[in-house]
Amino acid sequence: MSSRFRHLITLFTLLCLFSLPGMAQEPSERDDPESQYVEPFQVFDNLYYIGARWVSSWLLVTNEGLIVFDALYDELTDMAIDNIRDLGFDPDDIRYLIVSHAHYDHVGGARRFQEEFAAVTMMTEEDWQMTTEPAVYREYPTPIRHLSASNGATLNLGRDRLRFMTTPGHTPGVLSTLFTVYDNGYPYNAMLFGGVGLNFSGVERTELYIDSIARMQQLQDIDVNITNHPSEDFFERAAMLQQRGEDDPHPFVDPEGWTAWLETLRSNAEAKLEQERASAN
Repeated sequence: MSSRFRHLITLFTLLCLFSLPGMAQEPSERDDPESQYVEPFQVFDNLYYIGARWVSSWLLVTNEGLIVFDALYDELTDMAIDNIRDLGFDPDDIRYLIVSHAHYDHVGGARRFQEEFAAVTMMTEEDWQMTTEPAVYREYPTPIRHLSASNGATLNLGRDRLRFMTTPGHTPGVLSTLFTVYDNGYPYNAMLFGGVGLNFSGVERTELYIDSIARMQQLQDIDVNITNHPSEDFFERAAMLQQRGEDDPHPFVDPEGWTAWLETLRSNAEAKLEQERASAN
């Protein structure tokens, strides 16, 4: 793996390590919709980026309605909703909101999607439980409990099928999603790993994280990494996509990058596990 690619992975990991558990998150530039604004753009035939500069939200378009991945929070939720409209879609057509995990930056706007657009919300049972407990970083409107997604469960909407994996570690019930994206009609297997950061403590949680990575490494033929926190590499790929020629490969289709990324995540987690075990002794 090139040193540049390792550097980009490190940037991504640091971006996810945005605070320590139990510490209040003060308002910052990351909460400002003007500095966080990213013009929404189409990534695949059926997938659009509607998120911010530091935290992602995605729009999957099916023949029977819209699916949103992660609700953002506060004014960034307003931005995501405006982005849906700016792309020419109607938020009233949102059928499902898939929440990757119950940290405020992913679930904070869920209540708004539920109340304004009647979006059916899915999360793991463990992270639904988190929404009833004191918030880890900052408070957010408690979402109405809808559907619990379990490991191996599927969701069908029109011709599209989502397959869920529970990948705990980052939170007790991280939800990851496999689905198909299309590039000029050609299908690719996409994976959204729902919780990347190592900003948690304890041997057991770290072992859960490593087990989650190991199970994802066993998946076959993952072509596209759908990140829930964009890195500098993400925006470089986005720029390449805008300049893509007719015969150029799709910059987000990168199975080797997915494999290398998981290897680095696992290595970082194993180093953390050694530290956790040393601290416990």
